[in-house]
Amino acid sequence: MFSVLSYGRLVARAVLGGLSQTDPRAGGGGGGDYGLVTAGCGFGKDFRKGLLKKGACYGDDACFVARHRSADVLGVADGVGGWRDYGVDPSQFSGTLMRTCERLVKEGRFVPSNPIGILTTSYCELLQNKVPLLGNSTACIVVLDRTSHRLHTANLGDSGFLVVRGGEVVHRSDEQQHYFNTPFQLSIAPPEAEGVVLSDSPDAADSTSFDVQLGDIILTATDGLFDNMPDYMILQELKKLKNSNYESIQQTARSIAEQAHELAYDPNYMSPFAQFACDNGLNVRG
Repeated sequence: MFSVLSYGRLVARAVLGGLSQTDPRAGGGGGGDYGLVTAGCGFGKDFRKGLLKKGACYGDDACFVARHRSADVLGVADGVGGWRDYGVDPSQFSGTLMRTCERLVKEGRFVPSNPIGILTTSYCELLQNKVPLLGNSTACIVVLDRTSHRLHTANLGDSGFLVVRGGEVVHRSDEQQHYFNTPFQLSIAPPEAEGVVLSDSPDAADSTSFDVQLGDIILTATDGLFDNMPDYMILQELKKLKNSNYESIQQTARSIAEQAHELAYDPNYMSPFAQFACDNGLNVRG
């Protein structure tokens, strides 16, 4: 697992940092609506740096950014790598889940205040797929309602999000774990494995709503970021973001992803995951 970032500074009708709402990346609208300027970066465990698979997949993780006239929506999902031992590509499940969520948003088949609904409809489509799709995945959906200026979120498992304002974390997701290193997750298993493979309902996702302000930074990521970088490290990188233009945000996203990737393979680094492991009686690093 590794980091996938998709975040943005909020922009309003007035020009802010060289971008206005009429910029397509700002998800233009009218009447003082808000929008997101977004960028992302990630690395897979195979060291093919920055390799982005079809469908916005980094290794086993996937992400999407979708825009509709009523909202901007971000999503990340972390495919469970253990399926590889059974000849199943873990990225197929997470990637298809995120692509389906993206399509639902672009088609307007969602309610901004109900991100769990996006996840539920997408998962149901996967279950009804004529071609069996096997796998497990965590998922995090973040919806910015442009008109109400509220952020609506749904998080299932140990992917998640941060909202940063003035250099501080003002809102964040709660990690969902059944037990150590076993997060809540959606799954589709072969008939003979049903009841054995862990599977949670989309309704089990933690759901929140939060009022946002201009200049807020919204960061979404899989546990490849949060397992390797504590908040203070992430905030140090975000403080370097001086402009709200796409190029600056992309550079910061890459910097955070590269740092998390490097720390993940440092055998002497006591990461947040390593600390959690020690708290559960395991001696690990990195």
